[in-house]
Amino acid sequence: MKKFLGEWKQRVRELKTQVYAIYLAYRDKRVPWHAKIFTALVVGYAFSPIDFIPDFIPILGYLDDLVIIPLGIALAVRMIPDQVLAECQARARAVMAQGKPINRAAAILIVFIWLLVAGLMIHFLFGLER
Repeated sequence: MKKFLGEWKQRVRELKTQVYAIYLAYRDKRVPWHAKIFTALVVGYAFSPIDFIPDFIPILGYLDDLVIIPLGIALAVRMIPDQVLAECQARARAVMAQGKPINRAAAILIVFIWLLVAGLMIHFLFGLER
């Protein structure tokens, strides 16, 4: 059991490193615009404190963490040029080895977007009842 947990923790660390690597690739000028848009969505969702399926819902709650995010990362990696991805992965490993990177501006932006989406949904739902 201890070996299983150790392997699982290693996979989670690798996933976090990959998310940070595609975030770095998103900022690279050599990445095509369509890859940047998709990568921004994947990174934003991965770092977002809000999930499409809340974690407290049995089994389905962790579906996004176990399937959607890794699938999004895999698709984003395919869209990023190989040379750019290799450079970003090396930079991500170096930064992650020093500790987790913190970007408060990105966190605030993600929370703002979720609040905006929630506000629009509430507006449209209650606006239709009038």
